[in-house]
Amino acid sequence: MARVRNGVVTKRRHKKILKEARGYFGSKHREFKSAKEQLMHAGKYAYRDRRQKKREMRKLWIVRINAACREEGISYSRFIEGLSKAGIEVNRKMISEIAINDKEAFKNLVEVAKTGKVKEAKVEKVAKEDKKEEKKVKEEKKDLKDLTVAELRDMAKNANIEGYSTMKKAELVKALNK
Repeated sequence: MARVRNGVVTKRRHKKILKEARGYFGSKHREFKSAKEQLMHAGKYAYRDRRQKKREMRKLWIVRINAACREEGISYSRFIEGLSKAGIEVNRKMISEIAINDKEAFKNLVEVAKTGKVKEAKVEKVAKEDKKEEKKVKEEKKDLKDLTVAELRDMAKNANIEGYSTMKKAELVKALNK
């Protein structure tokens, strides 16, 4: 049986590792063994630091928000507490950008945070108004079913619906609800 030599495959593997290690200091970019070792360490550091980067950015955003809050006369913790009570869900990255680029909008956020409960009352009022509007719409739909075909045809004529004269009652109600 013929002897199998792995020289080509090994050379290819070594070249690949050394190509990735290009730019490393000392023998780490020249020798296969130390280059491979350094690449394994680099991979571990990259994996770890991708997670640490997220933590560091959050810390940076909090520092920026805190500095902007202090200028407005409120602490960071009270600011975040007030926003959560007011029902405003904005992430720290966006709040940080607002604090840097749009001072007026940030002042408005601080005012909302200082009076967090007032905002809750406004939200409840808006929700109640929405429910009232929904009830009105439902009542109007019920009213259309109670009308006669002649009355529905008149309404369809005023709404400029084509072919209203040949439609049945259910079709007229459906066309008017659109």
